[in-house]
Amino acid sequence: MKVNVINSVLITAAALLATASVQAAEQPAQYAASCGACHAVGVAGAPKTGDPAQWEPRLAKGMEALVASVKNGLGVMPPGGLCAGCSDDDYKALITYMAAPQ
Repeated sequence: MKVNVINSVLITAAALLATASVQAAEQPAQYAASCGACHAVGVAGAPKTGDPAQWEPRLAKGMEALVASVKNGLGVMPPGGLCAGCSDDDYKALITYMAAPQ
């Protein structure tokens, strides 16, 4: 279990460094501090921000299912993503932003 936590921390740290180089003009406020850590570069199988082909099968599940996945955690993504203070509407806006072509 400790190895998984350490791996998640290392992956997140590396992704945070990569996120600094990925900037969008209309980025949601929480993106850079949370989702972008993994989704900016597709860490650990996370669908990349701005790649509709990677998001299409996920969006087919429906927004409510995607929000539930974020809230409960999925794979190496912890519950809540990295946005502890996000509401369901925040998650929906972040998902919509990430799934849109950049």
